[in-house]
Amino acid sequence: MPISVAIVGSGPAAFYTAEALVNSSKDVSIDFIERLPTPFGLIRGGVAPDHQNTKNVTKKYEKTAINDQVRFFGNVNVGRDVSLVELREIYDAVVLATGAPRDRKLGIPGEDKAGVFGSADFVGWYNGHPDFRDLNPDLNVSTAAVIGVGNVALDVARLLIREKEELVKADIADHAEKAILESPIKDVYILGRRGLVEAKFTNVEIKEMGKLAACVPQVKPDQLPDGIGDLPDREKRLKTRNLEAFLEYSKRLPNEKPKRVHFEFYAQPVEILGNDRVEGIRLERTIVEEGRAVGTGEFFEIECGLVVAAIGYLSEPLEGAPFDEKGGIIPNDDGRVDDGLYAAGWIKRGPSGVISSNRPDGVATAQHIQKDFAQGAKPGRTALEKLLKERNVRSVSFADWQKIDAAEINNAEGERPRRKFTTVADMLDILDR
Repeated sequence: MPISVAIVGSGPAAFYTAEALVNSSKDVSIDFIERLPTPFGLIRGGVAPDHQNTKNVTKKYEKTAINDQVRFFGNVNVGRDVSLVELREIYDAVVLATGAPRDRKLGIPGEDKAGVFGSADFVGWYNGHPDFRDLNPDLNVSTAAVIGVGNVALDVARLLIREKEELVKADIADHAEKAILESPIKDVYILGRRGLVEAKFTNVEIKEMGKLAACVPQVKPDQLPDGIGDLPDREKRLKTRNLEAFLEYSKRLPNEKPKRVHFEFYAQPVEILGNDRVEGIRLERTIVEEGRAVGTGEFFEIECGLVVAAIGYLSEPLEGAPFDEKGGIIPNDDGRVDDGLYAAGWIKRGPSGVISSNRPDGVATAQHIQKDFAQGAKPGRTALEKLLKERNVRSVSFADWQKIDAAEINNAEGERPRRKFTTVADMLDILDR
């Protein structure tokens, strides 16, 4: 009897786990259980819409999804339509690969004001994620602030100041494109508590900021280090290239183009200013001591009408599994959570790394399952199908997703890769035609 495996989630960690399982044995049955009708998780809902090359990894995932050993059960919510306890009863192994969908809070006064968003919500909004379709941020402001010094912060800032011609090949949601192109935003501040050396930017994304059609990067020379310091060789090379790019940006004039993105290092947010709506942000100058940002007691303010905090993500607890609230992960021993229960990806190790960083998690989890089970003992898929039928849960197969995918592509105009459906109802309606 094949080993039956349920993978909760269908993002990169889930697909790398399934791929490793398929490659390790023909005697294993794998089911993705995904709450949305759409697969690919962060690739669809998190990767910037103007970074289409990054999304090409889904072509590899598709090969796994159509394998005879694999099934996709979309539009099935674990915790609502079926419980984790029930999945563990009917599958030999259950892998939790649900990512980290929650925003880490700033923890400062005023962060609950209108006009303040977490990057998970904001990115979901411009990517057309159904959960954030109705976020409706007010972009009728002249200045925005993005808190954080990683690639997500760069994505948000870049999208806010893109021109129409720069979005013709993007799969940005219609509602977001309209709001961004109609926005009067001229200045975006990217704020970091520490310096360039500690920033998590990658060089490709940094260089992209210098090639925007209507925006010039602004950097204060006195905030740049004289050198990178003593780091491992690979990291030192990467940081050195970043420094070279920023040294060039520090020479750029603010009036070269009509819009500007300002990089402000050594600036720690302490309060969001305004009445009901954000009107500005108060910051404290910092110095870095032993890798930590330490306040100097010098404060300054930036007027802005929009704040997006891109300071990290947290996973959500799932009933039936342990959860570390402080760490925002499921406690595990290299992916093992309990007998027959495993974790992979961000819910296992926290939100770090790039897409391919999830591959080792998938390989490790597959190896654990192969070691823990000589053969299958539970019904798995047949029991799930019966349970969903009894509860009148409409699941979406991968073939169904392919119909939705084809409709999105067919609806696109010009060079646009797709025009996304942004509600579950619209997706299901395609399947009923």
